Amino acid sequence: MSVPLYQAKAEFFRMLGHPVRIRVLELLQDGPKPVRDLLAEIEVEPSGLSQQLAVLRRSGIVTATREGSTVVYELAGGDVADLMKAARRILTEMLAGRNELLAELRETGGAAR
Repeated sequence: MSVPLYQAKAEFFRMLGHPVRIRVLELLQDGPKPVRDLLAEIEVEPSGLSQQLAVLRRSGIVTATREGSTVVYELAGGDVADLMKAARRILTEMLAGRNELLAELRETGGAAR
């Protein structure tokens, strides 16, 4: 029995639902990076980063290649970068709406409309 598309999408977004994974994807938008560079950018223990990279790798959203003793990660495709950019746009719009509401609340001084 196959998984319904909406359930597969929910599992995909759940897989993205960790701050370290999101940060890794943001950093990899600029191109491939070795683990040491990711560690320098993300405040997490090496074992924690390794766990999160393994989740991303198993999902197929990133790929890893070994260059000597260095492991380099990169996004598996451009769609991931597009998704991260879309998330930024959506959040920007959401927060802009909240700022407008906050400004309106301040202007009215708490008076009900």
